Amino acid sequence: MGKTVWNIDTVHSEIGFSVKHMMISKAKGSFNNFNAVFEADVDDLTGSKLEVTIDVGSIDTRNKDRDDHLRSADFFDVENHPNMTFVATDIHKKSGNNYEITGDLAIRGTKKLVTLNVVMEGQSKDPMSGNIVAGFSGETTINRKDFGLTWNAALETGGVLVGEDVKIHFEIEAHKQA
Repeated sequence: MGKTVWNIDTVHSEIGFSVKHMMISKAKGSFNNFNAVFEADVDDLTGSKLEVTIDVGSIDTRNKDRDDHLRSADFFDVENHPNMTFVATDIHKKSGNNYEITGDLAIRGTKKLVTLNVVMEGQSKDPMSGNIVAGFSGETTINRKDFGLTWNAALETGGVLVGEDVKIHFEIEAHKQA
């Protein structure tokens, strides 16, 4: 098919996360505003260009007080670091439609190499617009302390309020640019 530009349909896409809460459950959320530069041959993602920018202020855990705390200097420090970014540096085909995408993840002014496990879910023609649409899903786990998100509180029963490991997951729908 050759390398082409794909536009992310944010209405049909999600970037979310989960983290242990109080050592016994998980707090979940997502980022409502993000965009990407994506140039790819979706039949073979190796050699693709992928750059994702996430508006950290758009965090949504369905709890305003928690969201405001996550935006504060205790966590994301949105005032000084409004975006997190991911820039792919290597894309390796594992098997079939399964890929490892390694790149620089920057959160709160700290950049670390992270590997995403990605599945190219397939492509289809949108019956409404006639555009070719491709779907992708994936995940990775990071340690939030590696990115300077170190705030925590001790629990009376032992342990801490917020876990260190954060699972990031995403579902992306991309439309081939005409």
